[in-house]
Amino acid sequence: MKLHWSPLSPYVRKVMIVLHETGQLGDVDCVRSVVGLADTPNPAVLADNPLAKIPTLITDDGLNLFDSRVICEYLDARGNGGLFPAEGTARHKALRWQSLGDGVTDILLLWRTELTRPTGPWHAITDGWLVKVRASMAQLEAEAGELREAQFGIGHISIICALGQMDFRWPDCDWRAHFPTLATLNQDWLVRPSISLTRAPADQPQDSHVTEGNLYYS
Repeated sequence: MKLHWSPLSPYVRKVMIVLHETGQLGDVDCVRSVVGLADTPNPAVLADNPLAKIPTLITDDGLNLFDSRVICEYLDARGNGGLFPAEGTARHKALRWQSLGDGVTDILLLWRTELTRPTGPWHAITDGWLVKVRASMAQLEAEAGELREAQFGIGHISIICALGQMDFRWPDCDWRAHFPTLATLNQDWLVRPSISLTRAPADQPQDSHVTEGNLYYS
């Protein structure tokens, strides 16, 4: 299989975690693919995905799969990983947590792009995003105990990737001081090799104009 990949994409990280957890890492050729919301579409990615987004997975039988949710469920079924509960309340909770984690990640990615506008961000939008991210973090803090008790799965993976994106792009927001139970749980998750080995490289430069004065909890 071929995966359009980047070490900085939180959605690619979701796929990589699933590959680790299901023992399929050796079955995939990771192709370094650079894409950006404000950039000209990458021709190599566009050839495999008309949306020109990553992750994009090309399966052994030539099926092109888009979107981390679709790719992760495909890989989980292929590897019999059990990261997606088959039915009932457990499945709905896992998918709900996946939606919440992905939703926070969506906001963080769009927010970063908004902050790079030469004329400055549209505060009517970013102020709303701040409210939504804080509310989502409060929800996760309230459900941290339930997350700990639940079987590790796609919901946990999505939340981990959202928190990782927050650490990578907003390293000074100090969310752990405000959501200590979630912070402890996140630290416990880092023991898993699939989580620790897929973190964004620490030596990547940060954009000071992106992080300054935004997403701060203190």
